[in-house]
Amino acid sequence: MLYNLIFTFYLNLTLLKPTSQKNNLTLIVAVSENNVIGKDNDLVWRLKNDLKRFKKLTSGHCIIMGRKTFESFPNPLPNRTHIVITRQPNYKVPEGVIVVNSLEDAIETSKKDLNPFIIGGGEIYKQALNFVDLIELTKVHHSFDGDVFFPEIDDKYWEESKTVYNDKDEIHQYPFSFITYKKR
Repeated sequence: MLYNLIFTFYLNLTLLKPTSQKNNLTLIVAVSENNVIGKDNDLVWRLKNDLKRFKKLTSGHCIIMGRKTFESFPNPLPNRTHIVITRQPNYKVPEGVIVVNSLEDAIETSKKDLNPFIIGGGEIYKQALNFVDLIELTKVHHSFDGDVFFPEIDDKYWEESKTVYNDKDEIHQYPFSFITYKKR
């Protein structure tokens, strides 16, 4: 516990130090064939390799999220600087978590990180599409019932640059693809 607090403090200091390099704002999301991303403030599926990829890509970086996404975690995720967007005044968070009132404030707060990530939820994703440079998307090749949806990716603005297909297997109930989109 103490180690995690010290490490979070270290990440906050190192990720938020001044730099002259441009950051690369990335949106990371897992969506179904019918663009569902969640139901009842939870994930609809569990894909081990998708969770590993999320951890690998976001570890050591700022992660920007809405309040409901933050509240869906039992604890803050280790080795990341959490920036939570909420309109609630005096919103209480654990030590090391940063609270802001808008997506623009969250992006400004993350400017010192060369690769901050937008991790949800649905409303934050909709707002962020105009700001991000990359989309790291996991497409789950199945349709689900849900109450939170990801907007359509318009190929007029986004170009698919990489796709890796993963078949259904003993640890993955559904086939899925890792797809990277770059802004045109």
